[in-house]
Amino acid sequence: MSIIVNLDIMMAKRKISSQALAEQIGITQANLSLLKTGKVRAVRFSTLDAICKALDCQPGDILEFKDDEPTE
Repeated sequence: MSIIVNLDIMMAKRKISSQALAEQIGITQANLSLLKTGKVRAVRFSTLDAICKALDCQPGDILEFKDDEPTE
């Protein structure tokens, strides 16, 4: 099982740069980059809330579950 982060897709749809989003939600560009690439182990709800408000989207637009195990 894995969680796919589609933050870069939503940012492209909303035409917002990493720098602008990072400033708007109050995190560093480095942390935003880690989040975009899925290299984080956790996301604070307050950060997710700020991202959703800034991008006018739902958490499900950013996070996706994909089952890695083959179905029998």
